[in-house]
Amino acid sequence: QVQLVESGGGLVQAGGSLSISCAASGRTASTYMAWFRQAAGKEREFVAAVSYSGNLKDYTYAVKGRFTISRDNAKNTVYLQMNSLKPEDTAVYYCAADLSYNQVKLRPTYWGQGTQVTVSS
Repeated sequence: QVQLVESGGGLVQAGGSLSISCAASGRTASTYMAWFRQAAGKEREFVAAVSYSGNLKDYTYAVKGRFTISRDNAKNTVYLQMNSLKPEDTAVYYCAADLSYNQVKLRPTYWGQGTQVTVSS
């Protein structure tokens, strides 16, 4: 019902910035969006979430003050602006969507394929 495709991942030096995007298609109206990440050898973890209007946002403590989630509903695209990147931010970043704000942070219904973000020290 909702298809998600991430893009923009890559290699960046520690302290640098990177913006990744998630293009959504299908039934995108009124969906909550989120970003998760999974580092090698670790479980997938919640990173950030945003409401449909963009007024409600939530971040995991590890990225607060450094990452910003936003969305452009006209483009059906969600963004994650990552600043002051650290090597521990290295992970595959996944876009997710759901009709429930709580569910999108815990067990989203829809997932993208992921995009690799690597931060070198």
